[in-house]
Amino acid sequence: MKRLITILPLLSLIVISCHREPFADATVDLNPAYVGEYVRFTSYSTNTDYVEWNMDDGIMYTDPIVDHYFVDPGWYDVELKAFGVKGGVSVALIPVEVIGAELTVVVRLWTDTDNGEPPGYLLPGASVRLYPTLLDWENETNLVAEAFSDSYGECTFTNLSYQHYFVDVWEANHDNWTLAGESVDWIKTPMLEGAYYWTFEAMVDYYADGKKSTARGERPQKTLKAAPAGEMRTPADLVKKVPRERK
Repeated sequence: MKRLITILPLLSLIVISCHREPFADATVDLNPAYVGEYVRFTSYSTNTDYVEWNMDDGIMYTDPIVDHYFVDPGWYDVELKAFGVKGGVSVALIPVEVIGAELTVVVRLWTDTDNGEPPGYLLPGASVRLYPTLLDWENETNLVAEAFSDSYGECTFTNLSYQHYFVDVWEANHDNWTLAGESVDWIKTPMLEGAYYWTFEAMVDYYADGKKSTARGERPQKTLKAAPAGEMRTPADLVKKVPRERK
């Protein structure tokens, strides 16, 4: 019995000596990634009790494997902390590049195609503005970006976030304000995943003699240029998307 008692402290010493300091290590499967695209982060940390992820966008996780998407484009320093059994901490940083979404807006006169009318003409020289919410669209606040449609009635926005945008179109004799009053779907984009090139058909109404559909602030007028002769682009839907090539 005395011999057993003398061995127990020795066994405890051996167990304690086996607890090594933690080492944080991880991999990421997509880098760069697109906004709205799930990215897998895997911890290969050793000698740990648990791990903690800080995604640098206000989100944290404690699982060893996490799938996460980023809303806004930019660079993120994802931090992995590995906590040891005895309180030690090891930190690993993973810089991640996130690429924003790309949206092309095509401005076209609305026509009732259900009654057999051909698609309306493309509108060059129109002011196209993106707003983050419907309330911002209504009050013309927190403008995200503005561009003017080219001779094909198109303009392109880049580096956008993973969210809906509300599209405001204005030209001396055209706007989309009445259509928006009928349905918000006329002005609301889908959630813009960065892994696709998006095209949004922004329909407008025509108002003769500069008449507006509703009273709003005046916009700088642009010289109206004629669309190319024979232009016959026909939208199948308001929204189209094409897979984007990865870097």
